[in-house]
Amino acid sequence: MEGSPAETALTALRAGVTIQGQRTLPARARLIDDPGWPERDPPIRVRRAIPTSWLELELREGRNRQVRRMTAAVGLPTLRLVRVAIDLMDGGAPLSLEGLEQGRWRTLTGEELRRLNRGRP
Repeated sequence: MEGSPAETALTALRAGVTIQGQRTLPARARLIDDPGWPERDPPIRVRRAIPTSWLELELREGRNRQVRRMTAAVGLPTLRLVRVAIDLMDGGAPLSLEGLEQGRWRTLTGEELRRLNRGRP
């Protein structure tokens, strides 16, 4: 993300912000150290006078471009977005994307499919 977040920006994300005329649900938001991931290809623009930071966000809903819109609403444009897990919101552990290379996919396990389809008509 571009800039260094003030605590007020993190507090706003934690409380929920208004995007596209609707308030988001509260999110977990915390500043984290650079995770050391490989550079993006193509590279993200670099501004020497503006610092960049890494923010971890956990959402409880999934609107179109929600992370980018939420961070922009508090004055912190998203430069790079990396999804590390998908919570099925069924009380079980989130689906981990650990070890999955950028741009790759994998087939869901039988248990993951059961969890995903639970509650569907």
